[in-house]
Formats: sequence, C-alpha cells, structure tokens
Amino acid sequence: MDVARCLALLGMVATHVVATTGPDGELTVAHWLAGGRASALFAVLAGVSLALMTGRRVPVRGAERRARSAGLAVRALLIASFGLLLGELDSGLAVILTYYGLLFLLGLAFVGLRAPVVLGLAVAWAVLAPVVSQVVRPLLPERGYDSPAFGQLAEPGQLLSELAFTGYYPVVPWLAYLLLGMGLGRLDLARRTVQLGLVGVGLAVAVAATVTSRVLLERPGVAQRLSEELGQPGAGVEGLLRQTEAGMFGNTPTGGSWDWLLVVAPHSTTPFDLLQTMGSALAVVGGCLLVVAALPAFGQRVVAIVFGAGTMTLTLYSVHVLLRTELLWPPDEGAYAQHALVLLAIGAVFVGLERRGPLERLVGAASDRASALVRPR
Repeated sequence: MDVARCLALLGMVATHVVATTGPDGELTVAHWLAGGRASALFAVLAGVSLALMTGRRVPVRGAERRARSAGLAVRALLIASFGLLLGELDSGLAVILTYYGLLFLLGLAFVGLRAPVVLGLAVAWAVLAPVVSQVVRPLLPERGYDSPAFGQLAEPGQLLSELAFTGYYPVVPWLAYLLLGMGLGRLDLARRTVQLGLVGVGLAVAVAATVTSRVLLERPGVAQRLSEELGQPGAGVEGLLRQTEAGMFGNTPTGGSWDWLLVVAPHSTTPFDLLQTMGSALAVVGGCLLVVAALPAFGQRVVAIVFGAGTMTLTLYSVHVLLRTELLWPPDEGAYAQHALVLLAIGAVFVGLERRGPLERLVGAASDRASALVRPR
C-alpha cells in the first residue's frame, strides 16, 4: 500500500509540474497516464486506510467503533485544516487535502459494512452520484476556482457546496472512490488470487468504461451537441476528445445536454470517468501487492526505502505544495525529476531511520488521544 501511495503522490506531482501538452500539441505521457488517475488512487487508498484502521476484514463494533471513529474524525478535521492552510499559499494548485478530510468524515458512516456490501455500494454510487450532481449543481452558488482556504470559512454555504459538489474534487461523487477502498481493505489482500483478481477486474473495468463511453459518444449528434456547448461546433468525436483530454476541473458543464454524463475525461466526475479511474486504481493496488509479495525479504526492504515517500504522503504532499510557491521553487515545467527526487529522498531517509513523517506523527497522536478519551476504561 505504501508503494501505491508513493505512485499516487508522484502521479499528482507530475500533473502539477509537467506540461499538459508537448511541442506537437499532443497530450504528454505524464498527463495521459496520471491525469485523473493519480488523485483517484489517492482517494481509493484513503478508503483502504479507513478499513484497516477499523478492523480490517471484520469491522469493529460498539464502543470500539465509537472510539476509533472519534479518532478518525479528529484525523479528518486536521487534514482538512492543513488543506485550508495550504490553500492560503500562492501555489497555483488545486489542493486536495480539504476535500480529503471531508471525504474521511463521510466515510465514517460506512465503516460497519463488510466487503461485499461496501463494494456493491461503491459501484452504485459511481453510477448514481454523478446524476444527482448534474441535478443539484445548477441550484448551488457559482463555484470559485481557488483552492479552499481559511478565508472561505466566512461563507460556509459556498465552501460546503464547492467541497461537496462543484469543486475540483467533489466529495459526494468521490465517495465512490473511498467506498471502493474500504471494500478492498475488508478483503484478504495477502491472498494471491485476490491480488490477481484486482489486476484483472481493474483492467477490465477501466477498458470497458473507456470503450463504452466512446461507443455512446459516437451516436449521431452526441459529440456535435457537446462540442457546440464548448464553442467548437463540428469538432466530432475526435475533436471532443481532444478538447476534454486534459481534464475538466472537477465537473462537466450544467444547464446543457445530459450527454455530458457519457464523457470519460479526467476530472469530469461522470459515471464513466469514475468507473475508469476506479478500475485503474484496482489494477495499481493489485499490481503493487503482487510485485512486493514476490520479492525476497531484502528486496522488500529496498522497495520500502525507495518508495518510503508512500509512508508520509501527508507531509510530502504539503512539501510539494510549498515547493510550488514562487518563493521556494518558481514554477518550472521541466523540473519534475528534481521534485520527485526531493520527495523520494526525504521518504527514504525517514524510512531508513524508522521515523514517521512529522505531520503523520502529529495527526496520529491527536487521533489516538481522541480515541482514548472516548474508549471505555
């Protein structure tokens, strides 16, 4: 799981640092590979963590569930607060942490569910939540495009609508990712058949979502209507895909055609986008489990150090945001290797010294304290 978290972190850094298109105008490999998928993997792994912290395969019950939920609620609020703090910086990034914290809070309602139920709920949520969002968003305040920050607490309704529906990582439909991760965390992930199943099912779902979306968009008039709404009439399916392949800032347009729900573009939060990125997350998690399990003990130790950044993603994601400010590291689209090496080096040092990340240690201590206060003596 730490390897998968490290890959998610590096993928998100790539989408922030690497140019979206190359000199030929084509989407760069980094954005084709990580765009929309890295942040989705991040959210799925949050669900895995939530399941592992609430009983693994058998959910905790009664007083122990209340105690752990109290600790997780404190953890979520602290993560959201870090997100608001980072949102005050002029990094130019869509900071995910505030959304992530609220996602954790919503997930607490589902920690009592076993794997089959929560996995089925994840699929249903991925299909239905974007439809609800398409109905609700026209009724909500117009979104802003800055990351959530402390200044927005003065308008809680506006902030909540952005976090829940209209922002970059809308929590209500994104709950599908968290539920998927919770379902994974309730499985016996040490079994090779489960690991192979994750890779196979994940790839099948991702491909099926992409192909089905393309087939539906090729129906007469569909791509034409959507292209017209983007101000590019006559673009056709290929033109529409070119216009949306770099991402859609969290949502599709509202007030127009419902055919937008057929699109599979990054950060469009349509059913097909959610299912495709959920499938890719399954494949990555399964692949990481298979590879690490096949290594000897020495190899696993090497991997643990090399991918040590995955043990402290909260700290290193915050470092990355700081590095994207003008004062510390002026934006440079050719600096991905340097950014990645800095984060990997910090992670390797901390794992080599068997230390937790500073923010992880702070959040963990506060969470444990909250659980202890609620847990019966």
